[in-house]
Amino acid sequence: MQRIRLRYTKRGRLRFTSHRDFQRAFERALRRAEVPMAYSAGFTPHPKVSYANAAPTGTGSEAEYLEIALTQARDPEKLRLLLDESLPTGLDVVDAVEARTSGLADRLTASVWELRLDGVEPAEAERAVAAFNAAEAVEVQRTTKNGLRTFDARPAVVQLETHSGPSDASVGSTGAADAAPLAGPTDQPCAILRLVVRHVTPAVRPDDVLSGLRAVADLAPPVPAAVTRLAQGLLDEETGTVTDPLAPDREAVEAHSTAEPTATAKASA
Repeated sequence: MQRIRLRYTKRGRLRFTSHRDFQRAFERALRRAEVPMAYSAGFTPHPKVSYANAAPTGTGSEAEYLEIALTQARDPEKLRLLLDESLPTGLDVVDAVEARTSGLADRLTASVWELRLDGVEPAEAERAVAAFNAAEAVEVQRTTKNGLRTFDARPAVVQLETHSGPSDASVGSTGAADAAPLAGPTDQPCAILRLVVRHVTPAVRPDDVLSGLRAVADLAPPVPAAVTRLAQGLLDEETGTVTDPLAPDREAVEAHSTAEPTATAKASA
């Protein structure tokens, strides 16, 4: 089997699609594009698709990942284009590479989020961020199926800062440069936060950090925050940046392509 890894987005109104909604849409796209999918065995065979760390419903994302298994080899870029055409606008397949390494999920250890707080003065946001960063512990509560749970959100937050201007590529090479600026009213104050958070258990989400800001600095945006994941991948502990999880596969493909002509030349000699 050939394995292909894809990066896709959730933009605009499509950020409200649930993970199950996306699964259904993606399986329809596979059929429309006539992708030669490998199927599981058993009484109810299903396409071999592995999803990794999907963003919560209601949040946008520039960096969602999945892996598919094929019974016939296909060019990753041509396959990407076919799938992108078969999905609705907003669910965009923006990158594809043949899987040449193992452990994609193991390389998704952190995420970079952008939080737009309409109605919040930047100075007020800076004060709240400073209080959060200075705190040794920030306890927040979340309702789960087992009831109300209290946990410390502070250790998972690698970086939290105010940000101005459009998204850029400084967070890594996983799509932040392609992220469209968040649209919104311009006649009222607006603060933008940049958040780098580790993937831990229990998961610390952007709304948990917002709850923490409310707890330590009484920061309460008048309208719900617009949240977008700009990147996810392997966390570089020294720099605090998140690196492209598909880079090892690209490097392996390039190394294989370079080695093939050399091996052919040696065989001919």
